[in-house]
Amino acid sequence: MKILNEAQIKQKIKRLAYEILENNYEEKELIFLGINNNGLYFAKLLKSALQRITDIPLKVIGLKLSPAAPLDHPITIEAPAESLNDKVLLIVDDVANTGRTIFYAFKPLLTMLPKKVEVAVLVDRKHKSFPVKVDYVGLSLATTLMEDIDVRLREVDDMEVYLN
Repeated sequence: MKILNEAQIKQKIKRLAYEILENNYEEKELIFLGINNNGLYFAKLLKSALQRITDIPLKVIGLKLSPAAPLDHPITIEAPAESLNDKVLLIVDDVANTGRTIFYAFKPLLTMLPKKVEVAVLVDRKHKSFPVKVDYVGLSLATTLMEDIDVRLREVDDMEVYLN
């Protein structure tokens, strides 16, 4: 079942951009850490929307981790750790399910001292197993554990989100 179409996704991105700006309008720079493929692409969409409404320098950096086995593979940020010290970081993913992926995305941040860390997701599910707070949410859903969220942002004619 389709729960978001392209127009709705674009509207949510625009709203999220304004929310992020409202909470960070005095900052000198914002750095988006996009998780893997969809999270990285969503971070780029947020950056693009923010660029239309602010002159604050914005950067998107990839954050790679294995959601299925976060301890079996290195978790890497595609930037030197020291370059993120005293910066505002936004961890970005397409969906927050149990919170595990976002929880482990914090691991490399423990070697640095950011000014602030926030989390943005397009879809937030309401059955967290990990102590993760999402600051910016496009759509909140109460789903069963058996249902899946399928987010289609990249390499598609129309961006869409499905509940399966």
